[in-house]
Amino acid sequence: MKIEGSAFVVTGGASGLGHATATQLVAHGGRVVIADVNEEVGKRAAGELGGNARFIRTDVCDEASARAAIGLARSAFGGLHGLVNCAGIFPAEAVLGKGGVHRLDVFSRVLQVNVVGTFNMLRLAAEAMSQGDPNEEGERGVIVNTASAAAFEGQIGQAAYAASKGSVVSMTLPVARELARFGIRVMTIAPGVFGTPALFAVPKELQEALIKPIPFPPRFGRPSEFAQLVRQIFENPMLNGATIRLDAALRMGPK
Repeated sequence: MKIEGSAFVVTGGASGLGHATATQLVAHGGRVVIADVNEEVGKRAAGELGGNARFIRTDVCDEASARAAIGLARSAFGGLHGLVNCAGIFPAEAVLGKGGVHRLDVFSRVLQVNVVGTFNMLRLAAEAMSQGDPNEEGERGVIVNTASAAAFEGQIGQAAYAASKGSVVSMTLPVARELARFGIRVMTIAPGVFGTPALFAVPKELQEALIKPIPFPPRFGRPSEFAQLVRQIFENPMLNGATIRLDAALRMGPK
């Protein structure tokens, strides 16, 4: 799929990996709807990207809100060709910790946002894409989800987060198989430790501890590198139904 002239929705696009992805797509001629709950930051991000970007406040767990984001892409840019699911939350809580047992509402909330929210956007985007005209490869759309290395090596305190990201990995192949008849590809990226605003907000000592087990390059991933892989997935029609680890060979330890 060509980025230039195509229309995309990026959830969580106001900051971090999502913002880097939106920036990359616009830089290569794409038109992007930034779908995020952070209205102030989202509007500023869209304004900085210019006329090929729009912002809409979006709760990915809510059907009407998600439909509005998809609808904006179609009304503003004439269709929908790509979805990048970057919206997510990552609270840490022990199953049995000093404060007691893991709160059930926290576990449910993580799965609601990271799994149900991802699937909600995916299904509605697929519906819109299926109604478009195919390109010369027969493609009507591409969906890129975001998992995590925690899907494979979840650490202590990450029971909810690891379960949610494992679900995203597990749904990738069956959804890709189902949507193949519409010419829609589905891929997932599982990032390691990336230098997002949330990460840089933690103490310096913790940042150094997170870098230590990364083999090479021994640093945090750059959001632009995540965005680069998203672009390559869109552009390479053979990438379908798989999860790509983007983690500098990191294999996470127990804690």
